[in-house]
Amino acid sequence: MSESSSGVNTSSESFPKSHSHYSELSDTHTPFSVELTPDSGIVATPLPSSRFRFVSWHWLEEHDLRGDQLACPRVREGPAEDELSVNSEDIFLRGGRRKRREDEGQKWEERLQENWENCAVLNLSYQDLGDPYQLENFIRILRRLIRVERLQLVDNALRDLSSVRLPRCKILNLHRNNLTSIRKLPKVPEIQHLCLSENSISSLCELSLLRSTPLRSLTLKHNPCQFLEDYRSRVFSCLPKLQVLDGIPKLQEDSVPLSSPEASRFCTIL
Repeated sequence: MSESSSGVNTSSESFPKSHSHYSELSDTHTPFSVELTPDSGIVATPLPSSRFRFVSWHWLEEHDLRGDQLACPRVREGPAEDELSVNSEDIFLRGGRRKRREDEGQKWEERLQENWENCAVLNLSYQDLGDPYQLENFIRILRRLIRVERLQLVDNALRDLSSVRLPRCKILNLHRNNLTSIRKLPKVPEIQHLCLSENSISSLCELSLLRSTPLRSLTLKHNPCQFLEDYRSRVFSCLPKLQVLDGIPKLQEDSVPLSSPEASRFCTIL
């Protein structure tokens, strides 16, 4: 199993009901109101894992915590003990190659015991992927989420998820990452609600890649593309089935063709 930031093994259980907030599509908001989601960082009651909050990296052989008792499990791996205690030259002199092979074999056996494939609801936000090997392990886990339907990936500094496929994902929250293009998104053929606020997406041309999906609501607030001329009309033109953009339902003026003189009569107040 993968380690959490507290050293607790995470499972594919969903997070607690009290910390889940997925509202139905309505006329006033989308399921991605950042202030109301569990990603706001506000936890009303302490979880059983709170007592491990400030401890250093370690592995707990025995514990009474389940994955559904973690509001936001960390799946990044910590550095190996030999890398922390001695430098690479000492590792080589002390037979480090043999030790490393043994560790890799043990790690592989542990990964075979993971059950990410059975996960349906998952929050993997705030992972703090500061090292390449942590990002590699994170992408490895995302590729195994073949049954996930609701996935939160808030504030992970993610740049490219194009190698990931989430065949059953209906709700995906990528708020506050470093995505620069729609092409960098994971493949989500069943997506219905997508949040991309506070990224670096500057072009709307690639929105057509989502046209074949059943996308109903999209959030692009605080991206450079939001300041393009006829922003809303362009989005709805690329995505005819879209019902809600940035928390605002489709308006009559959003359906005005871009070539029509009527389009110049409307302005967007941000």
